[in-house]
Amino acid sequence: MIIGVPLEVKPGENRVGITPEGIRELTAHGHRVIIEKGAGEGSSIRDSDFVAGGAEIGNADTAWSAELVLKVKEPQEEELGYLRPELTLFTYLHLATYPKLTKALLDAKTVAIGYETVQLPSTDLPLLTPMSEVAGRLAPQIGAHWLEKGSGGRGVLLGGAPGVRPARVVIIGAGNVGWNAAWIAQGMEAEVFLIDKNVDRLRFVDQIHKGRIMTLTSNRGIVEDSVAQADLLIGAVLVPGGKAPTVVTEEMIKTMKPGSVIIDVAIDQGGCVETMHETTHESPVFELDGVLHYGVGNIPAAVPNTSTYALSNVTVHYVVELAKYGPEGTGQAAYKNPAIKSGINTAKGHLTNSMVGQALGIATVDPLVALE
Repeated sequence: MIIGVPLEVKPGENRVGITPEGIRELTAHGHRVIIEKGAGEGSSIRDSDFVAGGAEIGNADTAWSAELVLKVKEPQEEELGYLRPELTLFTYLHLATYPKLTKALLDAKTVAIGYETVQLPSTDLPLLTPMSEVAGRLAPQIGAHWLEKGSGGRGVLLGGAPGVRPARVVIIGAGNVGWNAAWIAQGMEAEVFLIDKNVDRLRFVDQIHKGRIMTLTSNRGIVEDSVAQADLLIGAVLVPGGKAPTVVTEEMIKTMKPGSVIIDVAIDQGGCVETMHETTHESPVFELDGVLHYGVGNIPAAVPNTSTYALSNVTVHYVVELAKYGPEGTGQAAYKNPAIKSGINTAKGHLTNSMVGQALGIATVDPLVALE
């Protein structure tokens, strides 16, 4: 099978869809890999490294002309012309927040598989988890920077100083993003509060961190009080494949201290903070009601070498499984592997993910039916 890996064109996106080691795995299975020239430069991976793994170097047209295309982020406006019925696209999609892209995929009858919706029977999200871990671990580091006075923040050191209380970090959502953010924040000696409605999850965190991370069961009053007292607020609410719910309202934001910082990691799924909108790495923050809002939709792209390897390590095995059935074999792969089936978002002009359909008000069909 011919597999293409284009250069990412989303602003600030420096990751690439595969590593040289991933290419070696694919070529060992007899597949041909075409990677766009310079696609790995942002991740500190040279074209010669890809060639050593067995790849061919091409341009955007040749990479997109492949039967299976691997990316990191959703296709951008200038890439929509490459969509076609014969293409299987494997990337992060987040279609619940991108209705225009959804329409383009449906109109083009492209088979699009979203990393974020590949789900195991255990409900784990194996292709979303590594980027959630990276984003969670980065969030306190990012917040610490924007809390500095020179960056527009309150001038608060996350870990405080002897005799001075540390910053209060409030994290809403105890999934992979939230737990990792809490872990790093407590390691930086901040005062950390982790909020979630799943008491079992909070119990798990409490048992591991033995009270170093304070856990709170989510309800309206707890969220209101916690937001008002936060120096750094991290939104980490996830609805697999769907649009994130609004948990933090504008009224809550107005109670925060001037110079406080909000990081909404859920912004690529619509965000859980009412006042947030998506920003870029080039212009990451805006100020509203005296509070700095950070809404970058591809946070892991700030550390692209780490992120590319973490992502490719988990995606390549699914790529091997998809490719072994050939260009028309996605249905067979989905039949054999329910995780792949759950990842299919569009197929042959049909929307096939119920959470996306619910968010966009579009009827859905079963992926196996669409691929018949």
